[in-house]
Amino acid sequence: MPDTIDTLLLLALPASGKSEIRRYLEQLAPDVAAEDLHLGPTVQLDDYPYVHMMRRISQELTDMGGDPVLFADGASSFAEPRDWGTLIRLLNEDYELLGGTPVRPQSAAIWLFDRFDRARKAVGVSPALSMLPDQTRERLAAALEGEADELWTQLAASVESWSDGDTVVIEFARGGPEGAAMPLTPPYGYAYSLGQLSEEIVARSSILYVWVTPEESRRRNEERARPGRAGDASILHHGVPEAVMLGDYGSDDLPWLIEVGGGDGVWVEGDGPSTRIPVAVFDNRSDHTSFLRDDPERWPVAAISALHAELRAAFDRLV
Repeated sequence: MPDTIDTLLLLALPASGKSEIRRYLEQLAPDVAAEDLHLGPTVQLDDYPYVHMMRRISQELTDMGGDPVLFADGASSFAEPRDWGTLIRLLNEDYELLGGTPVRPQSAAIWLFDRFDRARKAVGVSPALSMLPDQTRERLAAALEGEADELWTQLAASVESWSDGDTVVIEFARGGPEGAAMPLTPPYGYAYSLGQLSEEIVARSSILYVWVTPEESRRRNEERARPGRAGDASILHHGVPEAVMLGDYGSDDLPWLIEVGGGDGVWVEGDGPSTRIPVAVFDNRSDHTSFLRDDPERWPVAAISALHAELRAAFDRLV
């Protein structure tokens, strides 16, 4: 059997095709995934559900007439930019749970609030939700309990499904302001967020970078967005606010990091020693992936064949 990729960091600007590729990988027969793409059965982790719940927290606090804490409003980026690192610390926790059986919390909302505060402290940010007045915190938890429980249930199912030989796929998007010079100033960009990953993840990872320009990322972001919770809570159909697309994703430091890393690797500077993670680029500037948002029964055979060939070439470069 070919070498199997242990942990795959699936990285790109928003709407570049990351989530669509994840969906395609889930549809593959195990023998095809192993032989062609060097992947075991995939267990998938993503930081977007946490972004969505952070926005929901701010929305509910605003509706209560209070300080939204995490976002100034629904169209703005993080009030505290180091929350880009908070998201990575949450993914580290998820990764540590793999193969275990999480105990259902008495309150999923309180479980989530505590996780957010713990992850914020880990990147040097003051906890926010534990500082709320008790009555406000209780009202907030009641309003979000159902959604938090959905997140907990999905996470528990993912981590319990992991077994030795599986490939863990971790998706996140990073960038910086439009027109920014390289290297990006922390906490923006991939250099900062990769440095927040646990030593275990860094040591076991390869990167598949889905390459799309910031301009094309913005176009596809508008194209995929669906209104309401059906879009906001979905990895395939959520829309990123325009101000965030320009301020946080208007530039992309990963091509620069790949160039500095010799063209087939990225150096990560974290808590441990500097580590070079192998990287392969999947060029998606000409759209190979948007059709995957449709019902799988309607995927064009020719498009599937072309996509598979491109992915196979990229994964071959990783091993």
